Amino acid sequence: MKKTMEAELKRVQQFAVDVTLDPDALKKRSSEVKQLSQDEDPLHLLQSCSSLKAAPPTKTWTEVRVHPPYYEETMAKAVALFEQNKKKILEMKRVQRFAVDVTLDPDSAHPNLILSDDGKQVKHGDVRQNLPDNPERFSKCVNVLGQQSFCSGRFYFEVQVKGKTKWDLGVARESIKRKEFKPLSPKKGYWIVILRNGNEYLALAGPPVRLHLHPGPQKVGVFVDYDQGLVSFYDVDAAALIYSFTGCCFKEKLYPYFGPGLNDGGKNSAPLIICPVGC
Repeated sequence: MKKTMEAELKRVQQFAVDVTLDPDALKKRSSEVKQLSQDEDPLHLLQSCSSLKAAPPTKTWTEVRVHPPYYEETMAKAVALFEQNKKKILEMKRVQRFAVDVTLDPDSAHPNLILSDDGKQVKHGDVRQNLPDNPERFSKCVNVLGQQSFCSGRFYFEVQVKGKTKWDLGVARESIKRKEFKPLSPKKGYWIVILRNGNEYLALAGPPVRLHLHPGPQKVGVFVDYDQGLVSFYDVDAAALIYSFTGCCFKEKLYPYFGPGLNDGGKNSAPLIICPVGC
């Protein structure tokens, strides 16, 4: 862009030089006029004035073409990018309209998970707590469900994942197996996106789908349209779609699903935080 502008400036400067009359020609004509002013012969003066009427030779401009710079292309790209970002923001605002209040269900939490008193934060602890092994509780996977369930309509919630190297987020159906460890997928009743090793993002869609997210999200939004069979994940700060599960067949209650991952010697000690939408 800078080079284009410099080239255009040089063209304009040269144009200005060419348009200007030759200084030597002007000087010569001035001298001729001065000499004639001292001529006492009227006839000679009139004849000389007639010759001075002729304009000095100038450049022919019929073939000159003024080429506009390539700003139009740059402007078009900027406008297209603006429109694209505008659509992303409008889509983000649309799904945020369906925000619901989600709190963590302590009766479903794995014994190593530490929940905040307000039920909005969860992290992994090294000490296994002595908790009743009720049917709702996860005993193999360090996960927890939300207290709220949904069996129609649309809902949306946001979770802060800042500072974490591992997490699981999404929704799960009510009948999932909570006492065993098996690969997670929609067939097993899970619609989730996960982070592993700090920068490996996967959508567990049967065969896992690798997601190329650079930089990774600091806050993830989860949107579900139960009747349309849709589960979508968003990078909230970038207003960008991360992944969508489509064509899902929901026949029972769905619960928000959270997995903060193992502490990993403090490397993954940051909690998952359920955030107020729009904050």
